[in-house]
Amino acid sequence: MKRIVVLAFLAVVVFVVGFPLAADAPEKKTPRQALRAFNDLIGSWRGTGEPNGTREEKQRQFWQEKISWEWRFKGKDIHLRAAFDKGKYFTTAELRYLPEKQRYQLIAMTQAKEKLVFEGTLDRKRLTLERIDEKKKEAQRLVVKLLHFNRYVYSYEVKPAERTAFREVYHVGATKEGVAFAGDDDKPECVVSGGLGTMPVMYKGKTYYVCCSGCRDAFLDEPEKYIKEFEARKKAKSKAR
Repeated sequence: MKRIVVLAFLAVVVFVVGFPLAADAPEKKTPRQALRAFNDLIGSWRGTGEPNGTREEKQRQFWQEKISWEWRFKGKDIHLRAAFDKGKYFTTAELRYLPEKQRYQLIAMTQAKEKLVFEGTLDRKRLTLERIDEKKKEAQRLVVKLLHFNRYVYSYEVKPAERTAFREVYHVGATKEGVAFAGDDDKPECVVSGGLGTMPVMYKGKTYYVCCSGCRDAFLDEPEKYIKEFEARKKAKSKAR
């Protein structure tokens, strides 16, 4: 009998050791770590928007806009900022990561100067963000699809309270300006964000690269900090090969 009890105890120990405990939560990402998933957005984009409707409506009501994305660092407030030139609906947008919720938040300013706050999650390369409009009594959704490093699409959808499914109102397809449709593996890495480095910066006679003016300003404020992190990323990548 004792032998059976001992064997049963050992089986339990093996099971517990062999599998992670349910209480073990995944390590929380910092805002900068989570937002690196959107490094490809940094830069200027040419967007073409069209409403949902007939072919004639799409051809008659389409519009073009320019979208510029960059990193912003304001103390602990780290986010991505988008500025829309000739945007039909939005003028600016700020994308943040909320570690306590493990969700993304996008604050968009409309042409009518209304602030819209969306929250949601990233599934691979699809960011889905939602909000409830109490006045219109409908759910509103923004979906951002990262198709390629120089191509993405965002769409706006609504779901009235009496309906069960969202319907698309419009979508915008954007292509990065001045970037050929080819790989960028041999291009320099941004010393701050880890994205594609496009702007050179100097420190102690050595050249580094940043991806936008936001990262440039952050690097110039704390060069030693970002160089240390940059060297650690390079070392980790070389070990992984």
